[in-house]
Amino acid sequence: MEKLSFFKNSSLLVFFLCCQCLWSQDLVESYRRANGLYSQFAGKAVNLDLSPHAVEGQGSASFWYVLQNQEGKREYRLLNGEDLSDRLLFDIEELRIALSDKLGRVLKLEEVRLEGFSYDANASKIRFSFQGNNYEYHLVSHELTARQQNGNRRQGRQRHWMEVDDERATTPILSPDGSTEAFIRDNNVWVRDVKNRKEHCLTMNGTQAFYYSSRLQWSPDGQWLATCKLRPAEKHYVYYVESSPVGQVQPVLHKQEYAKPGDELNFKVPCLMHVKSGKVIEPSTTLFPNPYWVESVRWDADSRAITFEYNERGHQVYRLLELSTETGQVRTLIEEKSDKYVNYPFLWSRHLSDGRHILWASERDGYKNLYLFDRKSVGKPKQITRQQWYIREVLKVDEEKRLIYFSANGGVENEDPYFIHYYRVDFDGRHLTCLTPSKGTHSAVFSSDWKYLIDTYSTISTPPVTELRSALDGKLLKTLATADISRLLQAGWRAPESFCAKGRDGKTDIWGVIVRPTHFDSTRRYPVVEYIYAGPGSQYVPKSFRPFLWDMTNLAELGFIVVQVDGMGTSFRSRDFETVCYKNLQDAGLPDHIAWLKAAAGRYPSIDTSRVGIFGASAGGQESTAAVLFHPEFYKAAYSACGCHDNRMDKVWWNELWMGYPIDSSYVKASNVANAHLLKRPLMLVVGEMDDNVDPASTMQVVSALIKAGKNFELVVLPGERHTMGGSYGEHKRYDFFVKHLMGLEPPAWDDVK
Repeated sequence: MEKLSFFKNSSLLVFFLCCQCLWSQDLVESYRRANGLYSQFAGKAVNLDLSPHAVEGQGSASFWYVLQNQEGKREYRLLNGEDLSDRLLFDIEELRIALSDKLGRVLKLEEVRLEGFSYDANASKIRFSFQGNNYEYHLVSHELTARQQNGNRRQGRQRHWMEVDDERATTPILSPDGSTEAFIRDNNVWVRDVKNRKEHCLTMNGTQAFYYSSRLQWSPDGQWLATCKLRPAEKHYVYYVESSPVGQVQPVLHKQEYAKPGDELNFKVPCLMHVKSGKVIEPSTTLFPNPYWVESVRWDADSRAITFEYNERGHQVYRLLELSTETGQVRTLIEEKSDKYVNYPFLWSRHLSDGRHILWASERDGYKNLYLFDRKSVGKPKQITRQQWYIREVLKVDEEKRLIYFSANGGVENEDPYFIHYYRVDFDGRHLTCLTPSKGTHSAVFSSDWKYLIDTYSTISTPPVTELRSALDGKLLKTLATADISRLLQAGWRAPESFCAKGRDGKTDIWGVIVRPTHFDSTRRYPVVEYIYAGPGSQYVPKSFRPFLWDMTNLAELGFIVVQVDGMGTSFRSRDFETVCYKNLQDAGLPDHIAWLKAAAGRYPSIDTSRVGIFGASAGGQESTAAVLFHPEFYKAAYSACGCHDNRMDKVWWNELWMGYPIDSSYVKASNVANAHLLKRPLMLVVGEMDDNVDPASTMQVVSALIKAGKNFELVVLPGERHTMGGSYGEHKRYDFFVKHLMGLEPPAWDDVK
């Protein structure tokens, strides 16, 4: 009782113990609610996604889609855009009976969930999978037949996504007329007459250290072959010890190819070979001297040249190049340059059938717009679109009508700039038309004849509406469904809130989302937890309606306000907005997040910015740790899973794009390892020992630096796990961590909340 001697009398002690008991019981109930919230909301909303699909077939104006009622019954419907007829594609009850007969047991209607559904209008059949088996159902005869399982499974070991193809395949490539096949033998290019089997070599200078690639391409006229001469780089590997393998006691050592920033990469030179004369063109590399890659080799239709794309190491130069069969010279058709980086993953191109013009999507004006290049004049391109927006996807190029269909965000004033809309425009930039004008973010499916579209739109707080519209002018033709969320609301669902405030500069709009618990009380003050994934390459705050936000909705139910923010350094706003990240990944947009949160607290007193935690995985793992290292005055605790804590330790393509090449001091400045000594706040590090995305050593090097600096922290190593936020185990650890460090309460015993 000595520890409780500060109580003046026994009544205070009894009051204290009672409060502790109540707090503990409240926490147990909060954990149970959080763990059960997904099940509580699942299936309560109806017609969130009608799964519209265009009926295949040239000139078709029809779609099939799925309607659902509150009892879970599904209707597969066929909609015709021309006459607006809308009928049942088939009777689900009849199919239930047919499936029951086939399986030899009576199925309930709610059990009939069709996977991999497709509709063949020509054959009047539907195809689907049910309980692991494939079926075909004839819509006229109502005959149900089992289909044979797909036997075309990949044989042998599948290449890991970090492995680089050596391009040493030996499969022959047949010429367009079928008379000759080309192949690689002893590092050189050979051809063989298909009939008489006579063969001869076209090259003789290929060696083990500088060989010809097996990616051979015949010219359309069958006179030439194109491939690359390849000088392979030394491969680099990451090693993993699987401590607890299934089926044996002893650990297993794994090895995986994994290039990191600064590692040597393959060097390629496109080459041409004339099959009859034996002429070989190996051009000068003046215009592609230091490649990150040389890719997308393609023949012109007239067989007079190939084009290829050159991505320079460091990503400050990107060129579309042409190699002529007539001159053997390389010339630049299109060039992108930047003093920071060319955002090459978002470039897009389309070579038009006239062989002369190229459509190109680029950020060269500070936004992402469409351009038309002329290969004959090779000068300043014609700019097709000129908006301060970001083109997200080019869906269709109609060369005959000279129309482009695409999606973009940021093109509508007085609206969340991340909302996606669909457009069409002429090649000359005229008649730009928004085909999805309703407020919200959109997802559209076009008919096969491109005259109609089914558009589904929503916001994070308003349920989806699905409509049929004209693809000529966006005119509304028919409303198919408005999602019914009445039962979701009855189950206690609370809508997230989209919130906008100014960023670090006091003038740029920053957008985020606020998630509150279902039992939210505006008179209380709540600690805040931020979910972060803020790296460049995308935007991450959800914009469409979702009944459950993983890693956020459940955490809020414990009694937190959970937020997510897209600050500077993320994508799809403008080039200036994104390139804040350049050689500066430790910034992570955090100054914008802090300004946004302070503005939110100014509007909502329930937000307590004196108790802010942060968590994330992968890039979010790096960023959440950076938050407590570089901004400990604001962020009071961090949970960081499988973080790429030092950009020198992570995959080459991600890190060299944003941090540059060669490696310099900016990599050290951004490193959580180099800055681990700054830690002043509680930190929980989580890592899967078999993480094949981010080298687990990245986390362990932070651990080593923290130990050397004498810092207190928590470490959770997950045996056998790969790239992960932590799974259900990590989620429970995350609950406990923030309850302890932001609420100041002792988490309940795990057995009490199972």
